[in-house]
Amino acid sequence: MKLWITLADMGAAALRLLPPETAHRTTLSLLGAAGPLLPPAEADDPRLNVEVLGLRFANPIGLAAGFDKDAVTPDVMARFGFGFVECGTVTPRPQIGNPRPRLFRLKADRAVVNRMGFNNQGMAAMAARLAKRTPAGIVGINIGANKDSADRVADYREAFSTLAPFASYVTVNVSSPNTPGLRGLQNKSELEHLLALLTDARAKMASRVPLLLKIAPDIDPSGADDIASVSLASGIEGLIVGNTTIARSASLKSREAQQSGGLSGAPLFAPSTALLRAMRQRVGTRLVLVGAGGIASGGDVYAKIRSGASLVQLYTALAYEGPGLVLRLKRELLDCLARDGLAQVRDAVGLDA
Repeated sequence: MKLWITLADMGAAALRLLPPETAHRTTLSLLGAAGPLLPPAEADDPRLNVEVLGLRFANPIGLAAGFDKDAVTPDVMARFGFGFVECGTVTPRPQIGNPRPRLFRLKADRAVVNRMGFNNQGMAAMAARLAKRTPAGIVGINIGANKDSADRVADYREAFSTLAPFASYVTVNVSSPNTPGLRGLQNKSELEHLLALLTDARAKMASRVPLLLKIAPDIDPSGADDIASVSLASGIEGLIVGNTTIARSASLKSREAQQSGGLSGAPLFAPSTALLRAMRQRVGTRLVLVGAGGIASGGDVYAKIRSGASLVQLYTALAYEGPGLVLRLKRELLDCLARDGLAQVRDAVGLDA
């Protein structure tokens, strides 16, 4: 497997010579073709095992939504060592997304700006693809609303009802900055309505699929209070903290930094981790927290976990480092645990919160 990962890292370096969206599409095509040839991932050190959401994760490091919007390669990506893979964001109807160019590398900042706009093939295409899959590993599905929808809450309910039977868990994405007005669904009354409809739809299903809410890193303390109280009352299982940011630090160096859209990567680490700690202080252990934003090292993973995350997700660093990053993160995370005398990764959850 190490040889495959080395070759994949070399290929990723070559693909970075292409425009970013072209590189992404080419990556998915290559993975789809080569995936069946990849050997299974090596077994993870038991110290990395995590049991939350009624699921057993071999390790806490997941691939965030955005990489595989249409569930083309979830099992292939799991072979690179991820503990779980989240597909999407997917909407009820197919949509082409925003005009190009809409994806920008900020190399000097180890960051990316995107304004993709939920480009995807729609829930029917994803459901058909997943129906042919032999379940193996933990695959989450991230759902959203169509840009031109007359009833966005109904979109979420429709996508959830269609795709939940194929999901290990479902993430409700109300925090993308690239669909006008979408973040308004984080407001208290609208969020209460949305989550009530989704939990009611789930109650009518044969099995209870865990529901997570993905929130923006830009919310203020009052917004964090509202999201915490509504989420706790709703019966959902967790929060993903957080999505991309519309903020732009003065320290950014890249000329593409002022492009409109959501910023991800290294500059997002500090603000997203601060919000993670704040949400841990609000919800304690009553909700499972997933830390996302700016992860590029095992130390970053460890900091998210100590701030309250039981699981973490990354994407942008993978685009810069290649799939070999995942094995490195796990080694470095184990080093952090050993340094601090912790027997299991779960023993670190929330120590700094």
